[in-house]
Amino acid sequence: GLEIQGKFVKFTAIGVYLEEQKAISSLAVKWNGKSAEELTDSIEFFRDIVTGPFEKFIMVTMILPLTGQQYSDKVVENCVAAWKAWIYTEAESKAVEEFIQVFKDETFPPGSSILFTQSSPALTIGFSKDGSIPKEGKATIANKPLSEAVLESII
Repeated sequence: GLEIQGKFVKFTAIGVYLEEQKAISSLAVKWNGKSAEELTDSIEFFRDIVTGPFEKFIMVTMILPLTGQQYSDKVVENCVAAWKAWIYTEAESKAVEEFIQVFKDETFPPGSSILFTQSSPALTIGFSKDGSIPKEGKATIANKPLSEAVLESII
């Protein structure tokens, strides 16, 4: 969401799906027995989801219209801010440019979705205008820090 004239406006609804068996076995080692409140309050738990050795599928569905550039600019802003705190190399800069190009000519009316599949080290990006899930993504960017930063900026 964005703050517009002092009000927080939601533009998207988000679903994050994890590769069930691998995610459960990976996360249970450290997090088994914790309450839902402990998990939702733990930044470390969300980092373990982002960096875990299992596939993630993220569906970002539009509530209000956005252009691809508006969406990618905000995601990139969040990613670069996080990287500058620890790492931002030429590889990340190139990955950011690829990410921006994927979204450049897109528009997202309400009900359309942006689909991300995070399968380390790659991030596959797809689009749906009708609620369906395409068989293939529009682009795949092989950069683990970008893949993780995009997911982290979403959750």
